[in-house]
Formats: sequence, structure tokens, C-alpha cells
Amino acid sequence: MPDNPQSPTSWPEMDPGIWSRTPEEILDLVLSFLPLKTFLNLRSTCKRFSSLLFSPSFMSKHTSSGGGSLSSFLLLSHPQFYHRYCLYDSMLNTWRNLTLSLCFLVPSSVVNCITESCTLISSSHGLFCFSVPNSNSFLVCNFLAKSSRFIEFPIYPFTFESLTFVSTPFGYKIFVLCSKISYISAFIYDSTVHIWQTFDVLEPILGDNCHQEGVFFNGSLYFTTPEPFSVVSLDFESRKCKRFGNELPGELTFARLVSDDGEGKLYLIGGIGRNGISKMMKLWELGNGGNWVEIESLPEMMSRKFFSVCYHNYEHVYCFWHQGMICICCYTWPEILYFKVSRKTWHWLPKSPSLPDKWSCGFRWFSFVPELYALV
Repeated sequence: MPDNPQSPTSWPEMDPGIWSRTPEEILDLVLSFLPLKTFLNLRSTCKRFSSLLFSPSFMSKHTSSGGGSLSSFLLLSHPQFYHRYCLYDSMLNTWRNLTLSLCFLVPSSVVNCITESCTLISSSHGLFCFSVPNSNSFLVCNFLAKSSRFIEFPIYPFTFESLTFVSTPFGYKIFVLCSKISYISAFIYDSTVHIWQTFDVLEPILGDNCHQEGVFFNGSLYFTTPEPFSVVSLDFESRKCKRFGNELPGELTFARLVSDDGEGKLYLIGGIGRNGISKMMKLWELGNGGNWVEIESLPEMMSRKFFSVCYHNYEHVYCFWHQGMICICCYTWPEILYFKVSRKTWHWLPKSPSLPDKWSCGFRWFSFVPELYALV
């Protein structure tokens, strides 16, 4: 026995002949118990460790073993922040002092060129999509994995009305609506093959509703049209656009869609009123028969507050899904109204303490669910 068994110099050396024969699944299991920060420091030691960051099976083990579950965030963007973002930890219910910066993602030679013009426009799971007009391209980033990719837009000049960004298990798709003089064209980028495809069949259905993002549900993108309100879908595989057959609820003043694609549910959020003025807000779920089933109404006092802060300009209203929550936002207001689906309760997200008392409009909220293996 050594005199001091606790001394590192007294420990026996690891025999490479033994450890080199350790099955990979056993080594992966051992690594999954490491704290996340420790494992991230190890990824530069060999290609094998680095590749584990992009393995869904390993990250599933890492989370379930307690090695370091990742929080999910609601991210607030505003032009006056200049590429700094407020993060609300939706698991801990508190604002976090974290900074996300493009400086760590792109070469230093192009940072100054792109940061002045790039704008965060969409997110999906652990990925963010920026528009970069100066380079006629989009920038897709995974802040956690510190990876990024520039994607050149297929036409010039760089102009579009709406973008929908959809992350999939094997990559992502970018769907862009773009006006061309007398008709509307759509472009879809598929990251698995790195090509753009063009669609020219949307104008009769979508009309001038390009400002709203689509909602991904059951393999298709769904949109709401302007009055008379209806729902249309675009199938990614067949590249066909069709109008949803069943009627929407009556007396709608605006309509937005949100999907929980993991549970196979599609929700409709709408204002109810007359002459374009909302008196209340309701929530419906798409039933098995294709009909919209009302599930909740926003309490009267909350309805009054929401409609007062958006000044009844419903083009400023947008919605998205985040970790069991239906989030309803307005470009003119720095708070989120959200509905917790499991509890069937409505809440206001508190204002970020980092925001000054008086700010102009331009508030954009995004769902941020970090995923190390989300590929750019």
C-alpha cells in the first residue's frame, strides 16, 4: 500500500491496453454522468467526444442521468439592444444574466460587416435564423454548440415578406414568401440537401397575408388568410397548397395558429367582436372531426389590457408555442400573455428588469430550447 493513498502521484496509471477495449456504449454511459460544463471542455480532446454533442441518444442519456439538464428560455429581442438578448428561464421562472453574441459564431473578419445589418427573425428548438441583407443571405446558428452557417438567398435584391423556420430531427427548412411584381413566390431551403426550391402557386390563397409566419403541423405549414378568415396548408412533400375545408368560428377580428406538433395538436387564437374591434379573446383546438372546439376564454380584465396595449392593431399580434405554453405577444409591448395548457391558466410574464421604463415598439419574442445536437 502507498504511504498516502490519496496522493495523485500514488495512483496506478491507466493501462491503455485495458481502456482501449472498453465498449463505446460503456464509455458513453460514463461520460453522460459528467457535468455539462466539464463535458464541453472535453470535446476538444478528440473527434469522438466532439461527435457526441450531435448524438441525440447520448444527449438523452446525459439529461436522464443528471449530468446537466438544460433550461428552456423565452428570448426577448429589441433593436435598441443591438444583438444582446434578454433571457427568461421558463423552468426557474426568473430572468437570467446571460449574453448571446454572434462574435463567437462567425469569423472575426466578417463580424463587423454582418452585425450592423443582421436581424434575428425566427427560432426553432436550439437554432436561430438571422437575416443578413448586406450579404444577401441568412445566418443559422446554434449558440450552445457554437456553430453557424451562411445560406445565400436565391434571388436579388434581398427582400421578403415572411419567413418560417422549421427544425427537424435531421436538419431544418426555411420557408420564405416573397413578392414579385404581380404575384407571390415561395422558396424553401432544405438543409439536408443544401438547395432552394421554388413555388408559384400561393397567390390565389394567401393574398396579402405574407406578414404572418406559418405553423408546422403534421408535415405541412398552416397559415391564416385575411378576411374572410380561413386556414390554408402547404404540404412540403407534394408542394401543393390547399384551403382548409371547415369554417372558422364566427365574429373573428383576427386569427392566429399555434401547434404542439409533438402532441399532434393545432390551436387557434382569435379575437371576438364586431366592426374590427375585439371584445374578448378565445382559444380553440382542432378536433378529430376537423372542427374547432372552444377550450378557453381569456378573462375580461386580461382581455382589456391586451387589446389596449396593441391599440386594436392586430397586425402587431403574433403567437408561438413554448414548452407547454401558448405565448401571445405584441410588437408594441414588452410582456408576454401566455396560457399553460396543462393547467388551463392564463398569466402575464413579468417585464425584464433590464429594459428601460420607456422604449419604442419592436419587441420580438422567441422560444429558445437549447439543443447541442441541432445541426446547422
